[in-house]
Amino acid sequence: MLLRTAIAGTALLLGAVTLLQGAQAETAAEKALVDRSVAMTPGGPWPAGDQVGMANTLGPGTWLRCAAEMSADGAKSYELSHVRSNDMPMSPFGVPLKYEYRPTVGIPGTKHAFNGEQVLSGEPGAQGTQLDALGHFAYLGEAWSGEGDFPADAATYYGGYKQAEVKPDPAGPLLKLGVENVPPIVTTAVLLDAQAFIGGGKALEPGQIVSRADIETMLEAEGLAWRGILPGDVVLIHTGWGERWDDAEKAKDYYFMGPGLGFDAAEYLAERKAVLVSLDNPFTDPVAAGQLQGKANAPQKGDEGLPFAIHHQNLAVNGLHQIQNARLGALAADKVWTSCVMILPLRSEGASGSPVRPVAIGAPKG
Repeated sequence: MLLRTAIAGTALLLGAVTLLQGAQAETAAEKALVDRSVAMTPGGPWPAGDQVGMANTLGPGTWLRCAAEMSADGAKSYELSHVRSNDMPMSPFGVPLKYEYRPTVGIPGTKHAFNGEQVLSGEPGAQGTQLDALGHFAYLGEAWSGEGDFPADAATYYGGYKQAEVKPDPAGPLLKLGVENVPPIVTTAVLLDAQAFIGGGKALEPGQIVSRADIETMLEAEGLAWRGILPGDVVLIHTGWGERWDDAEKAKDYYFMGPGLGFDAAEYLAERKAVLVSLDNPFTDPVAAGQLQGKANAPQKGDEGLPFAIHHQNLAVNGLHQIQNARLGALAADKVWTSCVMILPLRSEGASGSPVRPVAIGAPKG
């Protein structure tokens, strides 16, 4: 009996050691892959005449990390965009999108029948799940009073480009910094679940700010502190606000307020050279209830002339891309903290944004 007990105890000990060694080997392998990928990733400064900002980080280094995520045991694909329709929530900053569906028609003398549709009105790159081009935002030297003509000629864009270089013709396309310059974004994504780890399981409130400290807290909670945010990462932040998208009643105020990224968090992501940030919210910026109606101040203190400070800092200063209205609920439910994400904006010449269909491939941790 004593001998059998000793043998069983030894077997358990050996099993535990084997498991520990396996875990250490996996961690060592992950760290080696991360170190190798970072060594392969450009860190700046970016070349003269740059028009892609943090997308300069993309390439073999980020693809290497992607390959590991796609080949992980149990990996699944996740849709990160909402279905586009005439009934989806619409941004008040863009013309509502309206599709017209044509009747089924045929070709005389053939057996063919086919269908089609067209966009009757709206700004596809400003509605639904969409990506902002760096040329979407610029800034003036001082706040415009609202009187007289808007002084567009005084605008400055990412990289110091001036209005005359970017959009000399008021009715013309962007000549620089248009969405056609954005390369295919194929890289690792880090999902930070603010609803779970900051909101205690509840969706964040309108105007609530996700700070740098919050990002560090979430990385720790998800076991990613050793890795952090790597150059070329896409950072996805699940706030829970996106749950309103598919709720007919709650969707009515989806576009009029919401939680968002803090200024120190945006600067932190730029320091880490993240390529893109996306929240399940309409603005990336936090917007307080009543702010858009002039009844409340912007949640973040800063330059009073820049109420959308995150748009300004990401697009016009740091060249950090952003997607609005991401669909992150399924990814968060499965605790897919890291994944390979693929984002392909349309190559619309001179456009300030594009509809996108981001797809993530990763293994559930839950």
